[in-house]
Amino acid sequence: MNKKLAESIGLTRPVLALSIARMTDAMGNSILFIVLPLYVAKIPPTAYLHFPLPVLVGILLALYGLVNSVLQPFMGALSDRMGRRKVLILIGLGLMGMGTIGFIPATTFLELVSLRMLQGIGVAITIPASMAIMAAVTEQKTRGGAMGVYSTLRIVGFAIGPLVGGFLKVTWGFNAAFVAGAGFIAAAMVLVHFWVEEVKIPPKSLHTPPFKILDRKLMHPGILSAAAATFIMAIAFSMVTTLENEFNARLDISALGFSIAFSSLMVGRLLFQVPLGRLSDSVGRKPIIILGLLFIAPITALLGEVTTLQQFIFLRVLQGIATAGIGAPAFAVAADLSQVGGEGRQMSLITLGFGLGLALGPMIAGALAIVFFDLPFLTGGVMAIAGAWIVQRHMPETVQGAKTLFKKRS
Repeated sequence: MNKKLAESIGLTRPVLALSIARMTDAMGNSILFIVLPLYVAKIPPTAYLHFPLPVLVGILLALYGLVNSVLQPFMGALSDRMGRRKVLILIGLGLMGMGTIGFIPATTFLELVSLRMLQGIGVAITIPASMAIMAAVTEQKTRGGAMGVYSTLRIVGFAIGPLVGGFLKVTWGFNAAFVAGAGFIAAAMVLVHFWVEEVKIPPKSLHTPPFKILDRKLMHPGILSAAAATFIMAIAFSMVTTLENEFNARLDISALGFSIAFSSLMVGRLLFQVPLGRLSDSVGRKPIIILGLLFIAPITALLGEVTTLQQFIFLRVLQGIATAGIGAPAFAVAADLSQVGGEGRQMSLITLGFGLGLALGPMIAGALAIVFFDLPFLTGGVMAIAGAWIVQRHMPETVQGAKTLFKKRS
């Protein structure tokens, strides 16, 4: 890549190294998005868990997000306190890999629950430390582009993982998918160990006791509104995972067909994440986020109306474009507003919102789909409109000289 172009999008060696590592572990994790709903269907529930299949799938998928969301503020604080981000990333990845390979001998639903909780702990340790390093090694003038690169490569991993998972399951069965997932996570550990350098917190910026895990001084309204945007975004695109079996039956498609549609969202993000991230460096973070939320609202509502695989794929691509306008600018505005020595806790608010959305999206879908199939997607659309209002009301513009159409009310 041309050096001048790389500099213009903030593509430094630390950013590239951490982004590639994140892509690799995303591949390992996203394999489970396709495999787990099918795995739950073949494992009989315990005597006191006679719930409908969508509810069981929603519980299993939601636990991962709930555990990592609850723990992320604490792990963000731990990374600030220790100043050892890289070590925490490696520990978290190790737990995620152990949880993935553990599905092979699992024979009951409760064992699956335990393994998902272990994976949730692992990702809770990994993500805040990763984002803290990203905030520390990027500059404000190119941060949108850098976050776009990070998000794009992460999305590449999420796009490849489901395709690999669907192919391996259909061709060789569940165990092959679990082994591949653990292998990708192990590769991420190798990349982090050799490519990612520790970012030291200057001694003068370290907090002295009492050290507050949830420090109200660090909870800027702009960061909280960015967290709300990523929360709603994650709900909107994660709801389909719970309903894989229902989509397969309604559209008469296989696990591989669903995995293609699922991964189509990543195509939209892949194509637009870096351009929209760079655009937020010039026109501002706020208008891009608002437009992304307003765009994702009708698209999400229409997902319940699809009648063919082609329609499903098309709407997922459009969802991906919308999420590209929300993700990187939201992470960038949080990094813009973060304080030295508090990056772990402040960036963890954004990843908490994202993780909580991934957790509640499947759970909401599983519960509301019992009423009627379209209801989860209509709810997601309404939430996106509400999210746009929250951002408009509470998020400041952090890009100097940005000519935004959405000025914060005085």
